[in-house]
Amino acid sequence: MSESLGFLLSDSARLLKREFDARARTIGVTRPQWRVLIVLKHEEGINQGELADRLEVEAITVGRMVDRLQEAGIVERRADPNDRRAWRLYLTPHSRALMEELRPVSERMIEDTLEGFTPTERATFVNYLERVRANLQRQTGQEAVNG
Repeated sequence: MSESLGFLLSDSARLLKREFDARARTIGVTRPQWRVLIVLKHEEGINQGELADRLEVEAITVGRMVDRLQEAGIVERRADPNDRRAWRLYLTPHSRALMEELRPVSERMIEDTLEGFTPTERATFVNYLERVRANLQRQTGQEAVNG
């Protein structure tokens, strides 16, 4: 059972990511960029190091992502008032509009993914996934990025 469960979770996550990539691409946003926007929505004003930690990627990777997002007018860097070497990251009006445009895309994808589930089954399924995540977080001692 453990191999089947692990495979099912992993494969479902892979397919969900692939589908989101395809749908978000129509708006001109990648899944990694969407993840940055979600983190900043919840923690606007964090620095790049904190963002890298939340995304579980290297700081240099986040630096490149933020460079591209800043060039596109999606993210704004502001000087940290307490540390002249650091920059704080903020959403722009353009990124907020993108997020509003992506919200129905994401919602539609979830609707398609859970097609055939009753409302009770959906709630139960989400509850089970939250419990699995909580168990794994407790085991690893890490927090997950909500998105």
